[in-house]
Amino acid sequence: MSTAEEHDQIAAEGAAAPIEISIAELGMAIWWRRRWMAKVIGLGTLVAIGIALLIPNKYTSTARLMPPDAQALSSTSLLSALTGSGPVASMGVLRSAPTPGTVFIGILNSRTAQDDLINRFDLLHVYHCKFYIDCRGMLAAQTAIKENSADGIISITVIDGDRYRARDITEAYVEELDKLVNSLSTSSARREREFLEQRLKSIKTDLDANSRALSQFSSRNATLNPQSQGQSLLEAAARLQSELVTAQAELSGLKAQYADDNVRVREARASIDELQSQLRKMGSTGGDVDGANLKPGQVYPSLRELPILGVTYSDLSRQLVMQENIYETLTRQYELAKVEEAKEIPPVKVLDEPQVAERKSLPHRMIIVILGTILSAFAGITWVLACMLWKLSKESHPARAAHE
Repeated sequence: MSTAEEHDQIAAEGAAAPIEISIAELGMAIWWRRRWMAKVIGLGTLVAIGIALLIPNKYTSTARLMPPDAQALSSTSLLSALTGSGPVASMGVLRSAPTPGTVFIGILNSRTAQDDLINRFDLLHVYHCKFYIDCRGMLAAQTAIKENSADGIISITVIDGDRYRARDITEAYVEELDKLVNSLSTSSARREREFLEQRLKSIKTDLDANSRALSQFSSRNATLNPQSQGQSLLEAAARLQSELVTAQAELSGLKAQYADDNVRVREARASIDELQSQLRKMGSTGGDVDGANLKPGQVYPSLRELPILGVTYSDLSRQLVMQENIYETLTRQYELAKVEEAKEIPPVKVLDEPQVAERKSLPHRMIIVILGTILSAFAGITWVLACMLWKLSKESHPARAAHE
């Protein structure tokens, strides 16, 4: 066999032979380099302490919600509105119906709720984000929303560097949930309440307009109630007519006794003229009967004007009374619809209010220091082991064996 072949055979045997190091040998190597190991472990511990001190404190605030009533939630069709589940079976595929708790969690994790919180607390600036999509990811990473499978209680946990902001964001989650549940409700009571609300606004506008029209008409024409006002005018006219007949009879008697220039005769004639003037005013017509404008010196409408004014007054009054009745009826129905809606909408019942954290939740600095110490010790042992393997591999190298 040639020398080259011998070298190849030795190299193959050396490559196939494994290098073995016992634990005792590794322990002795570590002991001989114990000072170096102490420096490595000390340096690693110092680095871990520095990292632990640089990590800012984090505070946790948690709110717990009672599980919503499944019957009330299904009656509002909120499950269908949020999940589009509608019928459970679609195109021959059966889908499992979501639970009320998962619906609430879906609402809290929705983009609408997250954007409201981002805008409310200016989280774009707090999290140093430029876009909403990045800020939503940061908010989701700082928030944990879970449902306990045993009792259905929903917990909302928020971690933040500010203990007060953590509490406020947790409260805002509860408020957003309550607001969105109310706004997304599609119950029949809600639809009825919204219809009645719009109808009440329309009726109120018409009622106010008719009230103003009737008051302006009554003010222009001194007409409060044409029927009773006409009856009073007829009675007054009859009384004046009776007084006029009496005055004319008295004047005739005075003329038989006294001359025309007698004081008593002149007084009787003046009284008759005044009574006739009053009767003419009661029977005269204004300049614009349909517009119901009185003459400058006219205090009340005449008997001839009252029937014409009564038509317009009755029409305005009838519309006003009708709209008042409709408004009262709709108001009662509106109040009943609000009560029914309140019964159907599942309330968000808070079991535990979020509190300001008394202690920090993160970071666990002692654990970080211990892990840093362990990792530095492992790194030192690995380095010692690598050095031993390198030394043994050089000593057992085939070329060195062949040279010897």
